[in-house]
This record gives sequence, C-alpha cells and structure tokens, in this order.
Amino acid sequence: MVQVAVIIVTWNVRDLALDAVRTLYADLAQSGLSHRVLVVDSASSDGTVDALRAAFPTLECLASETNLGFAGGNNAGMRWLGFGADTPPEQLPEAVYLLNPDTRTHVGATRALYDALMSHSDVGVVGARLSYGDGSFQHSAFAFAGLRQLWAEFFPLHWRLREGSFNGRYARARYAGKEPFAVGHTLGATMMIKREVILQTGMFDEQFFLYCEEVDWSWRIQKAGWRILCVPQAHVTHLGGQSSGQVRPRSVINLWDSRLRLYRKHYPAWKLRLARWLVRVGMRRQMRMTNDPELRAAYQTVHDMAGQP
Repeated sequence: MVQVAVIIVTWNVRDLALDAVRTLYADLAQSGLSHRVLVVDSASSDGTVDALRAAFPTLECLASETNLGFAGGNNAGMRWLGFGADTPPEQLPEAVYLLNPDTRTHVGATRALYDALMSHSDVGVVGARLSYGDGSFQHSAFAFAGLRQLWAEFFPLHWRLREGSFNGRYARARYAGKEPFAVGHTLGATMMIKREVILQTGMFDEQFFLYCEEVDWSWRIQKAGWRILCVPQAHVTHLGGQSSGQVRPRSVINLWDSRLRLYRKHYPAWKLRLARWLVRVGMRRQMRMTNDPELRAAYQTVHDMAGQP
C-alpha cells in the first residue's frame, strides 16, 4: 500500500519545479515511506514536463492542454490516484500530500507530517512550518477569514494587531515549538490530507480557480468533524507567488473573486453584506494609492464585483 502520494501542480515554473521535486525525493529517500510522486502540469510553455521527465524518470507526469488552476489541477491528480471513482479504499494512498512547485523540502519534513496526520483518528489535515527563501519567518497557517482580517487588509494597524490573532495569525512561539498545534487552515503550499477525509468531504471546489480553495475545503473538513494541525517539526521553504506573480493585475482579480466566493459560500447574510461593503471601501482606497493604471483597473473590477449580489 502507498502511504503518501504527492501531487505538485505546475504552470511555467520549470526551474523551481525541478528544485521542488529534487528536494522532495531526497527527503522521501530517507523517510521510510512508500510513496508516489505526481506532477500535474497546466499547459506550461517553458518545457516543464520534458525537463522533469528527463531529470526524474520514475516521476509520474500528467500534462494538461489547458490551465486547470490550483484546484482543478490537484483534483485531476487525485482522480489520477483513484479518488472520485469506485476504487476500493484499501487501494488508495493513506495520505495525499499537496505540495507547491515553489517549495524546497527539508529532510524529515514529509515523515513528520505523515506521523502527525496519523497520530490521532480525528486529525484530517496537516501542514508544514514554512520559511521564505532567505530563511525568514513565514506564517504557515491562519484562522478562518473574518471581518477583522478584511479590515486589516486595507487599513493601517499597529504591528501587534497585524501579526496577532486580530488578523488571524498564530503566535510565532507556536512555530518555534516542537508540538503540532490546531489551526483553522494551513496554506495550500503544504497540505497533507488523510484518505478518509477525501472520501468523506470530496475534493476542491473548482469554482475557486486560484486562491481560497484550501480555505474552503478546510472549512468543510472542520465542519465534518476533523482537526487541522500545523507541524513545526516539518520544515519547508516556500518562495511564494511564483506562478501568480507572473500576471499581477489578473492575480488581484482572481484573489478577490475567490475571496468573495468564499464569503458568499460560508458567511451568513449580515456578515456577507458587511464584507462586501468593506471590500468596496478598501478598493476605493487602493485606487487612490496607486499610480499603476493596470492595477487601478483591477481594483475597479474588484470594487464592481463586490457590489454584485
């Protein structure tokens, strides 16, 4: 039986993906875990698939002719593994590990995640402790989005409020410890999910093309009774935004389209009305603060989207 199946979704990040797979395989080699590694490529034009196949002959590659997005790409990978079909559970991997292509896995990370995931029957998802490429601290998990986080997105706050629970952050001391701790959701950059969770809750909601897909699924997972943990002893470097950063104005629209979908799906009516108002006010402020005409147009688009029912 395969203990861990890793899925990496790529889009025009060939060199980063090569690094991600190389460091992952180095970690898996000493983990003692039976595993599969699958790359789902979303119509890259930079030779990602050919480069990966040449460098890693045992790697499984699924090349799409269209850009599937994060949710669609990972769902395609999970279906490739047998989820969403009539595959007997015992033939499915015990855990599916969704890993970004802009990551570098440190030795011991995958095993630490797997052990934490399997440590208790009610733990359904785990994520790693992340750091940026220069080694600096990166928030790896968050509380579920509320109105306070929306306020913090647009308006100046004292750094203690921005870095603290007011803004959905967990104390840095938690990440420095050795014990896993409960969170609302991990970042999608490292998200290891128990087989039973996928069978019970389904996969990503593909209305979220990019951004918030892991938040939505984590929300559904917790409502189904599962706990989600961040595992400090699992360390992964996450460079962040390497695909979306290629098209910044479009990324702004994608981000807020997904956030508005998330609010509509999970907020009660009164909270949704307040959220939409805050987004409109915030976008007007963003338009006043930028001299970039493309970004201003993106902010205007989001402002108009937030005004729609």
